[in-house]
Amino acid sequence: MSQITQALIKECKAKLVQAKTDLLNRVREARMDLTNDERGGDEADQTVRVLAEAEYLSRAERLRVQLVEIESALARIENGTFGICEETEETIEPERLRAIPWTRLSIEGAEIRESMNKKYARGG
Repeated sequence: MSQITQALIKECKAKLVQAKTDLLNRVREARMDLTNDERGGDEADQTVRVLAEAEYLSRAERLRVQLVEIESALARIENGTFGICEETEETIEPERLRAIPWTRLSIEGAEIRESMNKKYARGG
C-alpha cells in the first residue's frame, strides 16, 4: 500500500479550505438574494417567491451536505486517516484525491459501494 505524501495532503487541504470558503460565500449570497426579494405583489409574484424559496432550500441542503464532506475530509487530515478508502482500507488514488479531495472512497471502493447499493435497491 502506497502512502499519501505530505505534499499531496497539503495540496488537498488547500483545495478543501478554498472549496469551503467558496461554499460559504455561495450560501451567503443565496441567502442575501432571497431576503432582498420584495414582499407583497400579486398571486404570480408570490408563487415565484415560493418557488425561489424552495429552490434556495434545495440548494442550501446540497451545499450543507458538501460542506459536511469537506469538514469531514479536513478532520481526516488532522487525525491521519485522510486518503484511506472506507471500503477497501487501501490508499485512495492521488489523482482521485486531487480531483475530489473530500472523497472517502477509492475507485475500487466506489465500485463496491455502488454494486452494494444496486443490490440492496433491488431488494436482493
